Amino acid sequence: MKSSVVLLSGGLDSTVLLTKLKAEGRRVVAMGVDYGQRHSREMDAARAICARLGVEYRVADLKSLAGFFGGNSLTDHTQAVYEGDYDEEGMKTTVVPARNLILISVATAWAISLKCDSVAYAAHGGDHAIYPDCRPAFAEALDKVVQISDWHKVVLERPFVAMDKAQIVRLGAELGAPLELTWSCYKGGNAHCGKCSTCRERREAFRAAGVPDPTHYEED
Repeated sequence: MKSSVVLLSGGLDSTVLLTKLKAEGRRVVAMGVDYGQRHSREMDAARAICARLGVEYRVADLKSLAGFFGGNSLTDHTQAVYEGDYDEEGMKTTVVPARNLILISVATAWAISLKCDSVAYAAHGGDHAIYPDCRPAFAEALDKVVQISDWHKVVLERPFVAMDKAQIVRLGAELGAPLELTWSCYKGGNAHCGKCSTCRERREAFRAAGVPDPTHYEED
């Protein structure tokens, strides 16, 4: 049986990925990372998702690294979270330097220790223009490094790299993924703000997919 460590943020993309791999009959475990993000509410979502799916979930505590990430709105609480549609200049304020490089490295270590076949992360087509560590070139290069990082070979999977978020939402609905448990908002809190870029992208993805949006937004 193929086995994978899935990087699970608690958001739409990684939840659909986890559901997809589990539906394929894989042995899967899920890893979250606490890197000092202001939207730590996403880890509560991930725990609920894994409880629903019957998947082991563990969190890597990397909060001590937050001070090395400079000024960005995810780990620096003095910075306001950008409100508006996705655009390069605005979303650069949400970039945590080398985040996926760090997260995938930790997930690779766990995968090696468990003798898993792969690490899977849910980078998708909509992220490429803004986030360098979601682009195919990044994933392809890192996959080569992951594969030679230990005697036990692990590969890096990114099955959504050619899909947009609406396609992922549609796939999640078809698979019966617990989309209602997922969390996207960068502000955290008890409800999605409805104003930040991730909330706007989430709402638009459900609309474009033709799937009812189960999300409660504060502005509604």
